[in-house]
Amino acid sequence: MTDTKTLAASIEGNLCIIRLQRPEVLNAFDYEMLEALRRAVDAAVADERVFAIVITGAGRAFCAGIDVSLLQRAANEGASGGGAGAGDGLPRPEGPALFAFLLHAPKPVIAAVNGIAAGGGFVLSMMSDLRFMAADASFTTVFSRRGLVAEHGMSWLLPRQLGTSRALDLLWSSRRVGADEALRLGLADRLTAPDALLDEVRRYVDDMAATVAPRAIATIKRQVYDHWAQDFLAASAASERLMQDALAHPDAAEGARSFIERRPPHFRPLGENQP
Repeated sequence: MTDTKTLAASIEGNLCIIRLQRPEVLNAFDYEMLEALRRAVDAAVADERVFAIVITGAGRAFCAGIDVSLLQRAANEGASGGGAGAGDGLPRPEGPALFAFLLHAPKPVIAAVNGIAAGGGFVLSMMSDLRFMAADASFTTVFSRRGLVAEHGMSWLLPRQLGTSRALDLLWSSRRVGADEALRLGLADRLTAPDALLDEVRRYVDDMAATVAPRAIATIKRQVYDHWAQDFLAASAASERLMQDALAHPDAAEGARSFIERRPPHFRPLGENQP
Protein backbone atom coordinates (compact mmCIF):
# COMPACT_ATOMS: atom_id res chain seq x y z
CA MET A 1 0.00 0.00 0.00
CA THR A 2 2.74 2.44 1.04
CA ASP A 3 6.45 1.78 1.24
CA THR A 4 9.01 4.52 1.74
CA LYS A 5 12.42 4.47 3.36
CA THR A 6 10.87 5.79 6.58
CA LEU A 7 7.42 4.12 6.75
CA ALA A 8 5.60 1.06 5.39
CA ALA A 9 1.84 0.48 5.33
CA SER A 10 0.11 -2.72 4.28
CA ILE A 11 -3.36 -4.24 4.42
CA GLU A 12 -3.54 -7.47 6.41
CA GLY A 13 -7.09 -8.75 6.71
CA ASN A 14 -9.19 -6.08 8.44
CA LEU A 15 -6.11 -4.09 9.48
CA CYS A 16 -3.93 -1.46 7.93
CA ILE A 17 -0.57 -1.91 9.65
CA ILE A 18 1.58 1.21 9.54
CA ARG A 19 5.16 0.57 10.58
CA LEU A 20 7.58 3.38 11.39
CA GLN A 21 10.92 2.28 10.00
CA ARG A 22 13.91 4.32 11.01
CA PRO A 23 15.19 1.74 13.52
CA GLU A 24 18.73 3.12 13.44
CA VAL A 25 17.41 6.25 15.25
CA LEU A 26 14.71 4.42 17.25
CA ASN A 27 12.08 5.48 14.67
CA ALA A 28 12.48 9.17 15.46
CA PHE A 29 10.33 11.32 13.19
CA ASP A 30 11.68 13.39 10.37
CA TYR A 31 9.62 15.46 7.92
CA GLU A 32 9.31 12.64 5.42
CA MET A 33 7.96 10.23 8.04
CA LEU A 34 5.46 12.79 9.37
CA GLU A 35 4.09 13.40 5.90
CA ALA A 36 4.08 9.68 5.01
CA LEU A 37 2.13 8.85 8.19
CA ARG A 38 -0.60 11.32 7.33
CA ARG A 39 -0.87 9.98 3.78
CA ALA A 40 -1.00 6.37 5.00
CA VAL A 41 -3.77 7.11 7.52
CA ASP A 42 -5.82 9.00 4.92
CA ALA A 43 -5.46 6.09 2.49
CA ALA A 44 -6.51 3.59 5.16
CA VAL A 45 -9.58 5.64 6.04
CA ALA A 46 -10.62 5.66 2.37
CA ASP A 47 -10.05 1.91 1.91
CA GLU A 48 -13.20 -0.17 2.53
CA ARG A 49 -11.10 -3.23 3.35
CA VAL A 50 -9.75 -1.53 6.47
CA PHE A 51 -11.73 -1.75 9.71
CA ALA A 52 -8.95 -0.41 11.95
CA ILE A 53 -5.50 1.15 11.71
CA VAL A 54 -2.55 0.00 13.80
CA ILE A 55 0.68 1.96 14.19
CA THR A 56 3.85 0.26 15.40
CA GLY A 57 7.62 0.56 15.09
CA ALA A 58 10.39 -1.42 13.42
CA GLY A 59 13.17 -2.81 15.58
CA ARG A 60 13.36 -2.26 19.33
CA ALA A 61 11.49 1.08 19.59
CA PHE A 62 8.00 2.36 18.95
CA CYS A 63 9.16 5.94 18.40
CA ALA A 64 11.76 8.07 20.18
CA GLY A 65 10.02 11.31 19.21
CA ILE A 66 11.14 14.06 16.89
CA ASP A 67 14.58 13.66 15.35
CA VAL A 68 17.14 15.54 17.45
CA SER A 69 18.28 17.58 14.43
CA LEU A 70 14.74 18.96 14.05
CA LEU A 71 14.57 19.75 17.76
CA GLN A 72 17.86 21.61 17.56
CA ARG A 73 16.63 23.60 14.58
CA ALA A 74 13.38 24.45 16.37
CA ALA A 75 15.34 25.59 19.44
CA ASN A 76 17.57 27.80 17.28
CA GLU A 77 14.55 29.30 15.56
CA GLY A 78 12.96 29.92 18.96
CA ALA A 79 16.09 31.66 20.21
CA SER A 80 16.08 33.91 17.16
CA GLY A 81 12.40 34.72 17.51
CA GLY A 82 11.13 32.15 15.04
CA GLY A 83 9.17 30.20 17.64
CA ALA A 84 9.70 26.57 18.58
CA GLY A 85 6.11 25.35 18.74
CA ALA A 86 4.75 23.63 15.64
CA GLY A 87 7.49 25.13 13.51
CA ASP A 88 7.86 22.26 11.08
CA GLY A 89 5.89 23.99 8.35
CA LEU A 90 3.37 21.15 7.92
CA PRO A 91 -0.27 22.18 7.36
CA ARG A 92 -2.50 21.11 10.25
CA PRO A 93 -6.17 22.06 9.87
CA GLU A 94 -6.83 20.42 13.27
CA GLY A 95 -4.50 22.91 15.01
CA PRO A 96 -0.80 22.83 15.91
CA ALA A 97 -0.76 19.54 17.84
CA LEU A 98 1.08 16.68 16.14
CA PHE A 99 -1.11 13.70 15.22
CA ALA A 100 -4.40 15.37 16.23
CA PHE A 101 -5.76 14.19 12.87
CA LEU A 102 -5.92 10.69 14.37
CA LEU A 103 -8.72 11.86 16.68
CA HIS A 104 -10.77 12.74 13.58
CA ALA A 105 -10.16 9.48 11.69
CA PRO A 106 -13.53 7.65 11.64
CA LYS A 107 -11.87 4.26 12.13
CA PRO A 108 -10.22 2.89 15.28
CA VAL A 109 -6.54 3.79 15.55
CA ILE A 110 -4.50 1.46 17.77
CA ALA A 111 -0.91 2.08 18.85
CA ALA A 112 0.96 -1.23 19.11
CA VAL A 113 3.72 -0.01 21.41
CA ASN A 114 6.58 -2.44 20.85
CA GLY A 115 9.34 -0.51 22.64
CA ILE A 116 10.23 2.93 23.96
CA ALA A 117 7.65 5.64 23.20
CA ALA A 118 9.20 9.00 24.10
CA GLY A 119 8.36 12.63 23.48
CA GLY A 120 6.63 12.82 20.11
CA GLY A 121 6.36 9.03 20.15
CA PHE A 122 4.48 9.31 23.44
CA VAL A 123 2.22 11.93 21.82
CA LEU A 124 1.57 9.60 18.88
CA SER A 125 0.55 6.79 21.19
CA MET A 126 -1.74 9.03 23.24
CA MET A 127 -3.42 10.47 20.12
CA SER A 128 -4.29 6.89 19.16
CA ASP A 129 -7.62 5.57 20.43
CA LEU A 130 -6.17 2.51 22.16
CA ARG A 131 -2.72 1.37 23.22
CA PHE A 132 -1.68 -2.28 23.12
CA MET A 133 1.72 -2.55 24.79
CA ALA A 134 4.48 -5.15 24.81
CA ALA A 135 5.56 -6.20 28.30
CA ASP A 136 9.08 -4.84 27.72
CA ALA A 137 7.95 -1.47 26.28
CA SER A 138 7.90 1.87 28.11
CA PHE A 139 6.67 5.45 27.98
CA THR A 140 8.28 8.77 28.85
CA THR A 141 7.05 12.29 28.16
CA VAL A 142 10.64 13.69 27.94
CA PHE A 143 9.60 17.36 27.57
CA SER A 144 10.81 18.68 30.93
CA ARG A 145 14.21 16.98 30.54
CA ARG A 146 14.73 18.96 27.35
CA GLY A 147 13.80 22.25 29.02
CA LEU A 148 10.42 22.19 27.26
CA VAL A 149 6.80 22.39 28.37
CA ALA A 150 3.89 19.99 27.82
CA GLU A 151 3.40 20.11 24.07
CA HIS A 152 0.98 18.98 21.36
CA GLY A 153 -2.11 18.96 23.53
CA MET A 154 -0.71 16.76 26.29
CA SER A 155 -1.61 19.29 29.01
CA TRP A 156 -5.24 18.91 27.85
CA LEU A 157 -5.29 15.21 27.04
CA LEU A 158 -3.41 13.60 29.92
CA PRO A 159 -5.45 15.06 32.82
CA ARG A 160 -8.64 13.86 31.13
CA GLN A 161 -7.27 10.37 30.63
CA LEU A 162 -5.31 9.90 33.85
CA GLY A 163 -6.36 12.62 36.32
CA THR A 164 -4.56 15.82 37.27
CA SER A 165 -1.94 14.54 39.70
CA ARG A 166 -0.89 11.60 37.54
CA ALA A 167 -0.60 13.87 34.52
CA LEU A 168 1.55 16.32 36.47
CA ASP A 169 3.76 13.50 37.72
CA LEU A 170 4.47 12.22 34.21
CA LEU A 171 4.92 15.69 32.69
CA TRP A 172 7.07 17.06 35.54
CA SER A 173 9.37 14.09 36.08
CA SER A 174 9.62 12.76 32.51
CA ARG A 175 10.41 9.45 34.21
CA ARG A 176 10.29 6.12 32.45
CA VAL A 177 7.00 4.26 32.91
CA GLY A 178 7.19 0.51 32.36
CA ALA A 179 4.39 -1.59 30.94
CA ASP A 180 2.92 -2.80 34.24
CA GLU A 181 2.67 0.73 35.61
CA ALA A 182 1.33 1.99 32.29
CA LEU A 183 -1.53 -0.50 32.50
CA ARG A 184 -2.23 0.46 36.11
CA LEU A 185 -2.27 4.19 35.29
CA GLY A 186 -4.45 3.79 32.21
CA LEU A 187 -1.77 4.69 29.68
CA ALA A 188 -1.99 1.16 28.23
CA ASP A 189 -5.18 -0.79 27.52
CA ARG A 190 -3.68 -4.26 26.95
CA LEU A 191 -0.33 -5.86 27.81
CA THR A 192 1.06 -8.71 25.73
CA ALA A 193 4.20 -10.76 25.31
CA PRO A 194 6.50 -8.91 22.89
CA ASP A 195 6.14 -11.53 20.16
CA ALA A 196 2.33 -11.59 20.47
CA LEU A 197 1.64 -7.85 20.19
CA LEU A 198 0.26 -7.67 16.66
CA ASP A 199 -1.56 -10.99 17.03
CA GLU A 200 -3.43 -9.57 20.02
CA VAL A 201 -4.39 -6.49 18.01
CA ARG A 202 -5.61 -8.69 15.15
CA ARG A 203 -7.78 -10.78 17.46
CA TYR A 204 -9.34 -7.67 18.96
CA VAL A 205 -10.06 -6.07 15.58
CA ASP A 206 -11.30 -9.30 13.95
CA ASP A 207 -13.85 -9.74 16.73
CA MET A 208 -15.13 -6.18 16.30
CA ALA A 209 -15.19 -6.42 12.51
CA ALA A 210 -17.39 -9.51 12.74
CA THR A 211 -19.91 -8.07 15.17
CA VAL A 212 -19.91 -4.25 15.16
CA ALA A 213 -21.21 -1.69 12.65
CA PRO A 214 -18.46 0.54 11.17
CA ARG A 215 -20.87 3.48 11.22
CA ALA A 216 -21.51 2.93 14.95
CA ILE A 217 -17.75 2.83 15.60
CA ALA A 218 -17.20 6.11 13.75
CA THR A 219 -20.12 7.86 15.45
CA ILE A 220 -19.16 6.70 18.95
CA LYS A 221 -15.59 7.88 18.41
CA ARG A 222 -16.85 11.30 17.35
CA GLN A 223 -19.21 11.43 20.35
CA VAL A 224 -16.50 10.63 22.87
CA TYR A 225 -13.99 13.21 21.62
CA ASP A 226 -16.56 15.94 20.89
CA HIS A 227 -18.30 15.52 24.24
CA TRP A 228 -15.10 16.02 26.25
CA ALA A 229 -15.53 19.73 25.56
CA GLN A 230 -19.29 19.87 26.28
CA ASP A 231 -21.35 19.87 29.43
CA PHE A 232 -23.60 16.94 30.27
CA LEU A 233 -26.81 18.49 28.97
CA ALA A 234 -25.30 19.44 25.61
CA ALA A 235 -23.68 16.01 25.22
CA SER A 236 -26.93 14.23 26.11
CA ALA A 237 -28.90 16.31 23.61
CA ALA A 238 -26.34 15.63 20.88
CA SER A 239 -26.43 11.91 21.63
CA GLU A 240 -30.21 11.86 21.38
CA ARG A 241 -30.04 13.38 17.89
CA LEU A 242 -27.41 10.86 16.85
CA MET A 243 -29.50 7.99 18.24
CA GLN A 244 -32.48 9.07 16.15
CA ASP A 245 -30.25 9.06 13.08
CA ALA A 246 -28.97 5.60 14.02
CA LEU A 247 -32.48 4.19 14.46
CA ALA A 248 -33.40 5.42 10.98
CA HIS A 249 -30.33 3.80 9.39
CA PRO A 250 -30.44 0.31 7.80
CA ASP A 251 -27.72 -0.87 10.20
CA ALA A 252 -30.19 -0.70 13.09
CA ALA A 253 -32.67 -2.97 11.33
CA GLU A 254 -29.87 -5.36 10.38
CA GLY A 255 -28.62 -5.43 13.96
CA ALA A 256 -32.06 -6.37 15.23
CA ARG A 257 -32.66 -8.99 12.52
CA SER A 258 -29.30 -10.67 13.01
CA PHE A 259 -29.96 -10.93 16.75
CA ILE A 260 -33.41 -12.45 16.24
CA GLU A 261 -32.15 -14.81 13.52
CA ARG A 262 -29.06 -15.73 15.56
CA ARG A 263 -26.60 -15.04 12.76
CA PRO A 264 -23.65 -12.70 12.23
CA PRO A 265 -24.71 -9.18 11.19
CA HIS A 266 -24.00 -7.79 7.72
CA PHE A 267 -23.49 -4.09 8.32
CA ARG A 268 -22.78 -1.57 5.58
CA PRO A 269 -19.18 -0.48 4.91
CA LEU A 270 -18.27 2.90 6.34
CA GLY A 271 -17.73 4.45 2.92
CA GLU A 272 -21.41 3.95 2.10
CA ASN A 273 -22.70 5.70 5.20
CA GLN A 274 -20.32 8.21 6.75
CA PRO A 275 -21.87 9.50 10.03
